[in-house]
Amino acid sequence: MRHPVVDRFLRYIAIDTKSDPESTTTPSTKIQWDLAHELQKDLEEMGLKDISLDDNCYLMATLPANCDWDQPTIGFIAHMDSAPDMSGKDIKPHFVQYEGGDIVLDPNEDIRISLKTFPELEKYKGQEIIVTDGHTLLAADDKAGVASILEAIQYLIDHPEVPHGTIKVGFTPDEEIGRGADKFDVKKFGADFAYTIDGGEIGELQYENFNAAGAKVTFKGLNVHPGSAKDKMINAQLLAMEYNSYLPQALPSNTDGYDGFYHLVGMSGTVEEAELHYILRDHDREQFELKKSCIKEVAKRINELYGEGSCIAEVTDQYFNMKEVIADKMYIVNHAAEAMKASGVEPIIEPIRGGTDGSKLSFMGLPCPNIFAGGHNFHGRYEYLPVPSLVKAMEVIVKIATTKVTK
Repeated sequence: MRHPVVDRFLRYIAIDTKSDPESTTTPSTKIQWDLAHELQKDLEEMGLKDISLDDNCYLMATLPANCDWDQPTIGFIAHMDSAPDMSGKDIKPHFVQYEGGDIVLDPNEDIRISLKTFPELEKYKGQEIIVTDGHTLLAADDKAGVASILEAIQYLIDHPEVPHGTIKVGFTPDEEIGRGADKFDVKKFGADFAYTIDGGEIGELQYENFNAAGAKVTFKGLNVHPGSAKDKMINAQLLAMEYNSYLPQALPSNTDGYDGFYHLVGMSGTVEEAELHYILRDHDREQFELKKSCIKEVAKRINELYGEGSCIAEVTDQYFNMKEVIADKMYIVNHAAEAMKASGVEPIIEPIRGGTDGSKLSFMGLPCPNIFAGGHNFHGRYEYLPVPSLVKAMEVIVKIATTKVTK
């Protein structure tokens, strides 16, 4: 018989919740309401208190304390949307008892999770793994998080003899397009601290992430007939290429760990006008500020060479390293790490080479590290979820909720 958290996960991935970065509404897609209403119904059937689903598709609820010892209010948060990178509609999950080698998803088209490409598969030999049929993502990011939170709450309800403090749960839209925390009402949520259940591999525990900014660099050229262009034409596309050549060659493809980077994510242009779009990332705030300054300094250099107005650089902050908020509240991280150990999980405490809703929430006043949900290869056809990892995610949530917090 399957663990109930698996059945819950399968029920949730049957609901398509793909978000849309081009949309200006919240949520960005109407289909996210379908899961929100399903979760609202589940919360009501569980008997949780203060259930609210607001006009922006943020769902919150409370499990009251059943203990008489002083315990902070702890929140658990997951996002309802799936990534726009690939379809999340009509997901066909398959269970594989993994004994090594590649996992074939579609034999007709020879779509497979290759052990050569994804060597971490070896860690799960002897385990049951949930995969797709190779034509959709699995949406374990983050329906594994949603399922593990609600199954943990169900466990606490079914075992009233297990003491716990007040627990808050929250489910957000549009995390995959960077807006998951934008309209989250921290005051209404009412937790002292929280955890996003949105990490990958079993054991992940993260309280550091990149500082992030986006840069748009525009180039103005001068177009004349190429036959009479000598000493007149200025090709904006060539200016863009020259500009990029002046930037430090710290790229995603040659950095790891705490290293930051400049990442060219988009380019377009004609002779008259061209644009480059970058994302800038660094864990260190001082290095992050230097990267932003570099973008503008190189623009200044282009203008000195080709005339004022030839290059315009605009830099916009996106999010910051939540370590700045959590560093003096490390008991929150330690509490989760001890809960993992007590559940038989070895914590993997590493920086996120990316962002998380927990970053924005931390700067909004809700310290919020990130915890594993168990999946791998998010956002694409090769996504998979080891069943024991999903079960452990649920067990860790229970342990966090039922262990006294020590500051």
